[in-house]
Amino acid sequence: MEPLSDQQIRASFVNCTKGEAKRLRLPLDFAELPWSDLDYLGWIDPGAPLRAYVVVPQPTGDPLGLGLRVPSTRNSSVFKSSICDFCITSHASSGVTLLAAPLAGARGREGSTVGAYVCADLACSLYVRGKRTPKLRTLRTEEHLPLDEKVARLHRNLTTFITKVTAPA
Repeated sequence: MEPLSDQQIRASFVNCTKGEAKRLRLPLDFAELPWSDLDYLGWIDPGAPLRAYVVVPQPTGDPLGLGLRVPSTRNSSVFKSSICDFCITSHASSGVTLLAAPLAGARGREGSTVGAYVCADLACSLYVRGKRTPKLRTLRTEEHLPLDEKVARLHRNLTTFITKVTAPA
């Protein structure tokens, strides 16, 4: 992923207001992000921990950003392990969280959302590349796909999620 400016990021959001985009806080480590290892930029707002953001490069050149809601509580006793819908990384239950994205346009303003179970730290790109490992290993068998196939799958899964958020009624 090519580095993005603060202005590019704030202008990219399709499911939140310009005011919300203006008020969001960028990741604390924004200046040190490993851009070349990222397929998308994802973070929890350091000033509003129930808000998360994903900014994905697009073939058109302009990134597309989504505002997401983080649940206020988690019940980690329900599952012993969980798998991220984006990168298919297996985590202990606390390593995956349900994120809800308001739909773009009028449907989102009316409260309609779509959700995905995603790595709680939104570091899918780093998990796919082996630069980060889940805190607690699960009993799931390790995957032996080549890196390019894992990255392609991550892109497909992100595109599917974006399509659900942005599709017209």
